[in-house]
Amino acid sequence: MAAQAGYGAAVLDIEHGAFDLAALDRFVPFLRALGLEVLAKVLAPERAPVQQALDFGADAVVIPHVRGVEHAREVTAYAKFPPLGDRSFAGGRTTSYGGHDDPWVRRQDRGTRCLPMIEDATALDEVAEILGLPTVDGVFVGPSDLSLRRGRGAYRRLDGDFADLARIAEAARAAAKPWLLPAWTEPEQAFALEHGADQIVLTMEFSAMGEGLRAALDRARRLASGAEHPPVPAPPAGAGA
Repeated sequence: MAAQAGYGAAVLDIEHGAFDLAALDRFVPFLRALGLEVLAKVLAPERAPVQQALDFGADAVVIPHVRGVEHAREVTAYAKFPPLGDRSFAGGRTTSYGGHDDPWVRRQDRGTRCLPMIEDATALDEVAEILGLPTVDGVFVGPSDLSLRRGRGAYRRLDGDFADLARIAEAARAAAKPWLLPAWTEPEQAFALEHGADQIVLTMEFSAMGEGLRAALDRARRLASGAEHPPVPAPPAGAGA
């Protein structure tokens, strides 16, 4: 449905979702076959989750809980092959079930993106250094965790929240690398567009389902209460009673 509606990418939240490896092995190629870019928000900032998502064919890995530049240097290396990084080779889907060579390695490093999350206070302070790492292709913002870790409590889209987002946007602009934002509300989406976000995550699966279910029920309740009486269309000419 997302592909038919015109969405261009899907984020698989493996960290907080219910995906196991067998499900990912089906979801990733299916989404790509539909023409959607697949961003895999991996289980943890560790080697195995990063490499597994890329081996399944994800276009990008989003790495949560990056603490700062030295931690980013370690964990983002798992997304790039030597000598650039420290990713381990596995044949299969990414090699079209054949062999590999040096040009393939370079294409993988260029074509698969590594996006550490900025959701920690130290990561925010060191965002420019993180973006400067050769194993980093951009950053993905976690505004809810960032608000909590910056002492503002639950994310409420306060001035401080937008100030942090502006710092990240400016650092990304200076590094000539993209930044991505989950933006559920119109003010967040407008901010992201004004500040050059490369991609905006517009909704979550359960939010989209909930909004659709509530809208249908609200419409029926308005009709039942007599608040709305849509005109009854006239029968077509020549129609019988």
